[in-house]
Amino acid sequence: MTTISAHPTGARRWIQLILGVLCMMAISSPQYTWTLFTKPMMGGLGVKLPELQVTFSILIVLQTFLSPLQGYLVDRFGPRFLIAVGTVLSGLSWVMASHATSIEEIYLTYGLLGGVGTGVVYIGIVSQMVKWFPDRRGFAVGMVAAGYGMGAMLTTIPISASIADVGYQSTLWTYGLIFAAVGLLAAQGLKRPPRELEAIASGHREILPGVTPKVMLKTPTFWLLFAMMTMLSTSGLMVISQMAPIARDFGVATVMVMGMAALPLALTLDRITNGLTRPFFGWVSDNIGRENTMFIAFLLEGIAMFAWLQFRTEPVLFILLTGLVFFGWGEIFSLFPSTLTDTFGERHATTNYGFLYMAQGVGSVLGGPMAALLHESTQSWIPVFAVVITLDIVAAILAIAVLKPLRQKHRYL
Repeated sequence: MTTISAHPTGARRWIQLILGVLCMMAISSPQYTWTLFTKPMMGGLGVKLPELQVTFSILIVLQTFLSPLQGYLVDRFGPRFLIAVGTVLSGLSWVMASHATSIEEIYLTYGLLGGVGTGVVYIGIVSQMVKWFPDRRGFAVGMVAAGYGMGAMLTTIPISASIADVGYQSTLWTYGLIFAAVGLLAAQGLKRPPRELEAIASGHREILPGVTPKVMLKTPTFWLLFAMMTMLSTSGLMVISQMAPIARDFGVATVMVMGMAALPLALTLDRITNGLTRPFFGWVSDNIGRENTMFIAFLLEGIAMFAWLQFRTEPVLFILLTGLVFFGWGEIFSLFPSTLTDTFGERHATTNYGFLYMAQGVGSVLGGPMAALLHESTQSWIPVFAVVITLDIVAAILAIAVLKPLRQKHRYL
């Protein structure tokens, strides 16, 4: 039996990992810096927050609900062409949004075009990693997911400063061009994994053909994973999309900490922890099991959200605890694709994960406009926090009490 270590893919797959991280970084800002644009866009377009947050939901829904088709296209036409197109569309969405004069145009540019572009890149890069690294799947997926989570770390403060200096339209135009150029260049080096990787072992078992999407969608394991990912996506996307309004309502957004306003400082720390958690918990799950890791991480998310709410008016603790919140959330993008591929195989991993990734789209609706509506109706963020904390804790319990025995009982490979 041939092993990964005996196969001469060594440096080639690490180059693919680096290029994958760069592509992910190029598409991360539309999601992770969105909250910086909400206030100036509300003023510029004359709309309320729930109406504007529909843009965020369109972005994530299109990014996720088209992912089965996008995954199929990447498998059919290869990663270099499709991912290059995706990075250009993502950057172009910002360039076109910079000229928008109505909320409908923001929906079509920032939301629709951006969602299609980022979705192609995200699902394509993740599928690349689960195939190039069958022996280190959790770590590799975590690394490229970290690129997506941490990419905006480099842009959050510059974008915040640019919005203040030249307005959100010029900022969208300039950074949209930069993101498109970086992603296009990085995508040129992407390649399919060698066929031999499909026929070798992942360290301890032979890789089998895998389960088709049609079969997977009939299993209770898939739908449990879908429900759990929806719960965690709702929690994290609520914070991502509403971070600026939350900070303003808590009275800490403009408070100076270490010579910097608390909001952009918190957002920068969030990007760091949101990135670090993905390879870290991916590596942990490779060693102690997916469900055990899910229980630890999801419970941490719920506890961090509760503590954040308790100390919401303390600027320093507000900043530190937002970092902990994202450390407990971002790992879903390494744990869920790894668990899915472990369960249903590599052969159809791209399309299969596309279906699971749709849970992120459901979470964007619940965590975006629905959370904004709940806040508007109650005039408080506390009920919103109560809902997402409950979802975090329920998902943690499901991981250890239901998912683990279910996966042990039903073997699909």
